[in-house]
Amino acid sequence: MPDADFNLAQDAALLFEKVRQAGLMARDRFRAGVASWHKPDGSFLTETDREVDRFLKAELLAARPHYGWLSEETADDPARLQKRLLWIVDPIDGTRAFARGGTEWCVTGALVQDGAPVAAAIYRPLTDDFYHAMAAGGAWRNDTRLTVTDGGLPGCRMMGTRRALTPLLVHGITPEWPGEHPLLLRLARVAEGSLDAALSLGAKNDWDLAAGQLLVQEAGGRMTDMAGRAMVYNRIGSVQDGVLAAGAARHAQLHQRLVETP
Repeated sequence: MPDADFNLAQDAALLFEKVRQAGLMARDRFRAGVASWHKPDGSFLTETDREVDRFLKAELLAARPHYGWLSEETADDPARLQKRLLWIVDPIDGTRAFARGGTEWCVTGALVQDGAPVAAAIYRPLTDDFYHAMAAGGAWRNDTRLTVTDGGLPGCRMMGTRRALTPLLVHGITPEWPGEHPLLLRLARVAEGSLDAALSLGAKNDWDLAAGQLLVQEAGGRMTDMAGRAMVYNRIGSVQDGVLAAGAARHAQLHQRLVETP
């Protein structure tokens, strides 16, 4: 179907509205207490993950039925590969924290056009922090425009696991360990400048990255995979090879140091 009727501002407004509604739904379920269990891969799942997923899928596809769909909690449909426009959703990023009664979780969604995110929403309902971005429209937390930090490596506040950050300690970074911080909230923090950089190794799913990438980019930063390649979404497999996010100059320095690490 042609995309002659595509209107980014309208699609972004739709995404923002529905992610906020879904976040409030999740907040209500969180306060009531929810059952949780483990998936076969060991990760947590709650009924709220599924409920939020069903809500977002129904609402977004009802409004844009010719768009594709990719979500952590929906069986993948390869028909999405034929779509130029794709909704990418993580109903609850940080399900482990959600299930345990912690605060480090969020509801997220992105719109991807031709493999690149063009609208993004990350909502943390317990603090009412709503991160959002639109291509060429800047990155925002509520009504505050976001800007990444940039500079050198000494004192760089960087979040990642000990395995990821240990090789960089010699260069003077200040490490922050993620605990239950989900990846999308780490990327939102890079965009807002409360972190200077984030690094995560290994395969990462598209739904863990797309919204965060647009926030970082629109805040003036750079985000790539571990090889320094631009991320392309809506491919077979829907995974990327790790993630490095920081201000552009700092990203270049970090990537160079990582390349030099034996």
